[in-house]
Parts: sequence; structure tokens; C-alpha cells
Amino acid sequence: LHRALNVLKDHVGAIMSLDYAPTGKEFVTGSYDRTIRIFPANAGHSREVYYTRRMQRLFAVKFSADNKYVISGSDDTNIRLWKARASEQLKTLLPQERQKMNYLNQLKKRYKHQPEIRKIQRHRHVPKQIMKARQLKHTITKARKAKEERRIKHSKPGSIKRKSAREAKIITKGHS
Repeated sequence: LHRALNVLKDHVGAIMSLDYAPTGKEFVTGSYDRTIRIFPANAGHSREVYYTRRMQRLFAVKFSADNKYVISGSDDTNIRLWKARASEQLKTLLPQERQKMNYLNQLKKRYKHQPEIRKIQRHRHVPKQIMKARQLKHTITKARKAKEERRIKHSKPGSIKRKSAREAKIITKGHS
């Protein structure tokens, strides 16, 4: 591999733990920013965000064997159990309820390209401190990109090449 297949930048703190789902289609991350996020393996952003005010820094996350729950361990010496799909009901559904859920999912799928539906699906409620950290991170990234653009603009043509986040090396070999 010469480049990353996907770069996920939703966390604002260091990721301390990661676990793949038994299906292999998604993974869960636990971060130092006190959030748990579930990412589809082939998408760019998390589909679920979990946090509580009392939860401290996360050090372990794990999917259950049946892929219905996420288990987390944090610095406050607590183990928490979360639903892998927050909106999913755990009780046995009646046939009418199951039919209604299927119909609503098909509607979401059908109109997912509409801006209003996309906005609703992308919205994640996160604590104020994480929102502010995300805004700060965005400002810093924007400034770095502007600096790079100015360097490219004022240098010899072709002397500095742009690199995407996927092509940037994270770990380099040390000199021996």
C-alpha cells in the first residue's frame, strides 16, 4: 500500500481503541475526546456518536459478538453498554411495526440525495466542548491549506506538489 484507502477525521482527540464489527462492514472507535463513534468501513464520516457527561477518556471499545451492542471502558472505571444502532428498537416488533420500519428506511434510501434529508442524516449532536474543538481544528486546517496555496502560488511552477490526505505519510522510516 502506497496510500491510505480512507481518512476519517471526525474525532478531535487521539483514538485510543478500535474494533471491527463481526460483519466486517463497520468499526467502532473510542477516543480521548470522550466520544465513541461507529464508522461504516467504506464511508468518510461516522454514522453514530455516543457520549455522556459523566464518561471520562475512553481506553477500550468492543463490538459484541451479535453486532447489536458496543461495550466501552473509560477512565472513570465504568463499563458501559451501548446499542450499535441508536434508533433501533430492541423489543420484538409486531408485523405492522416491522413493515412501517422497512417503509421508512426505503423512504430514507429513496430521498437520500435531497439536501434536507442529507442534512438530517448527517447531523450529530455533540457536546459544546467537542464542537468548539472541531471548529478550532477546522480553522487550523483551513489556515494550513491557505499557507500551502500561497507557497505554491509564489514558487516555481511544478517545484511544490500538492498532496492529498490519503497520500500523506503518517509514519516514516527513521534514519539508522
